[in-house]
Amino acid sequence: MVFASANSPHRIFPSGSRIAVLLPLPLAGAYDYHVGAEPLGEGDFVAVPLGGREVIGVVWGEGAGTVDTARIKPVTRRLPASPLPEPLRKLVDWVASYTLAPAGAVLKMAMSVPSALEPPKPLAACRLAAPPPGLKMTPARRRVLDTAAGQPAMIMADLARAAGVGPSVVKGLLEAGALEAVGMAPPATFATPDWARPGAVLSPDQEVAAAAAVAALDGGFSVLLIDGVTGSGKTEVYFAAVAAALAKGRQVLVLLPEIALSAQWLGRFAARFGVAPAEWHSELGDAARRETWRAVASGEARVVVGARSALFLPFLKLGLIIVDEEHESAFKQEEGVTYHARDMAVVRARLGAFPVVLASATPALETLANVQAGRYTRLHLPDRHAGATMPAIAVVDMRRTPPPRNFWLSPPLVTAIEETLAAGEQAMLYLNRRGYAPLTLCRGCGYRFQCPHCTAWLVEHRAAGRLVCHHCGYFIRPPRLCPECEAEASFAACGPGVERVAEEAAHRFPEARIEVMASDTLAGPEATAELVRRVTEREIDLLVGTQIVAKGYHFPWLTLVGVVDADLGLEGGDLRAAERTHQMLSQVSGRAGRAERPGRVFLQTFQPAHPVMLALTSGDRDDFIAREAEARRDAGMPPFGRLAALIVSGPEAAILDAFCRDVAKAAPRDGDVSVLGPAPAPLALLRGRHRRRFLVKATRSVNLQALVKAWLTRLKVPNGVRVQVDMDPYSFF
Repeated sequence: MVFASANSPHRIFPSGSRIAVLLPLPLAGAYDYHVGAEPLGEGDFVAVPLGGREVIGVVWGEGAGTVDTARIKPVTRRLPASPLPEPLRKLVDWVASYTLAPAGAVLKMAMSVPSALEPPKPLAACRLAAPPPGLKMTPARRRVLDTAAGQPAMIMADLARAAGVGPSVVKGLLEAGALEAVGMAPPATFATPDWARPGAVLSPDQEVAAAAAVAALDGGFSVLLIDGVTGSGKTEVYFAAVAAALAKGRQVLVLLPEIALSAQWLGRFAARFGVAPAEWHSELGDAARRETWRAVASGEARVVVGARSALFLPFLKLGLIIVDEEHESAFKQEEGVTYHARDMAVVRARLGAFPVVLASATPALETLANVQAGRYTRLHLPDRHAGATMPAIAVVDMRRTPPPRNFWLSPPLVTAIEETLAAGEQAMLYLNRRGYAPLTLCRGCGYRFQCPHCTAWLVEHRAAGRLVCHHCGYFIRPPRLCPECEAEASFAACGPGVERVAEEAAHRFPEARIEVMASDTLAGPEATAELVRRVTEREIDLLVGTQIVAKGYHFPWLTLVGVVDADLGLEGGDLRAAERTHQMLSQVSGRAGRAERPGRVFLQTFQPAHPVMLALTSGDRDDFIAREAEARRDAGMPPFGRLAALIVSGPEAAILDAFCRDVAKAAPRDGDVSVLGPAPAPLALLRGRHRRRFLVKATRSVNLQALVKAWLTRLKVPNGVRVQVDMDPYSFF
């Protein structure tokens, strides 16, 4: 029998019931167990036996009844943690169904901090007790007892500090019995944001957008796109919605594509709401993750800002999700459970019946297609805030004005940097390539340094004295002799990375204060925040960086952006190559001239007539997107068609290729479906595993999940071979 609790919307299973418990393991589904003496409810965290060990899982519902009752084991115990909320359980099921991942693998993302399921240890505190007879009294002891009189329990160190004595005095009174030790709950970790604090003065366009976002909070599920040029004040618009959600007692989740973006964002949030939000990202320590997880589950953490994994936190009363820079490919999880956090945020909002706000200066084509279809509402901010103007963008034709040999900055760009620095302003050089050089070869025999575990060249990081694989982390020290011909000092660095560009900049502009900003030069959010501070306070004249400099930053004195290789990313067969390049270059261009000083952008290119370059220089984004959409529609590609990728990998190429032939033979045959492959992946060897790819292309009417699932059930996968399904692939490496 199953009945509903009067105090909880989830179902309660009495003693003896058969229940399904989902475990955070990549298993086929939930396992059946018996409820013990204590009734259990849906969402409860429970310890259950599995093989010879104890595993923590979640009560998922009624048992399936497919296993003999005699073989069903009882639940060991219920953990003293709040149940996993129903919307999050539904999201786990939805993501598993959509991505064809095991539900337990998805649940693992929602149970990423197992230690948070146990209650926090109480703090050691003390309070006044009846003084024992014969207690020896000193002035220090008297001060402690007078301080403790009439006070609730205090932490021992706090009591000693308040009484102006050392900890040994308090310890002595405890041992004598004049104070008694008690446990005390830890104080609140996160302060409540003050939503009543006044925000920035909004422009008329911002006021209209903010009013629409606030009104959406009372309308159930909806998706709003804040489509505004760089510097238009999108953050202040959605801050108005955040304030309104907080006033209604709801929690808010803000997703950022990379935690490096949080440096200035956190400062803006604290200035607007008086306190810092809770953070959630991979750089948090174990204790911080545990405290944050519990605070989210209890509702104490009212606003959380985090990376894509924050979507799977157990919010008690989530009422608004913001996805900032929604176009960013960093929202796509590429390994394990392959999901797109933007799209799953929309699903989470629908399951919770509340709005989700997407924000971008360069929205994804998929998002704009949903706007055009009427599924999303567009809030347009066409102008920069506070009278700032968009930067002037010019292309530098590298065929006509090339740099000198072994240099990478063209004469027009060098001149522009000199002018900018002479005016006391800041400049930025952008190249989306880490390290010093992407390839090192021997001048004598042509030997190239390649990763032994991946189909990738080793990238020289001269500052660290290493040749590094950016895919698996393998590295070596540059040898003295060529491994092939044994020539000495014969190595040549081919092509530029940001370190090499910074080296050239230091040569050309010796008086400038130059810094490199890349993911491997910044040791976490604190280092990023410090570098951002130095740029903001004009301690840096010239910033040389990769893609992390392109997003979201506001540097008032930065008036010049030079893109060293604007063509990088245009080639490679990726269906989104042009769109991504346009987005990235638009974003990095948007760092220039965000305050009262006008900005300039120089794009160094060998393809000045490419549609991306023409769109950037003309400022006609909508025409470029319309042409991209037309080409995708004609080809039946997303968002007008559907794609799924199968990535098959294994340690032995021969076994893998034989299995791929079986996969091809079992491929679906349907007029609305075409299967391409197998073909070696661009990274045909990754971390020691050989890789092959299949690409499934289908019309929108095809149930692609059901088709791929039926295909995979016909296969017998050899030992050591893995098949990963990537629905809606974003990368094709």
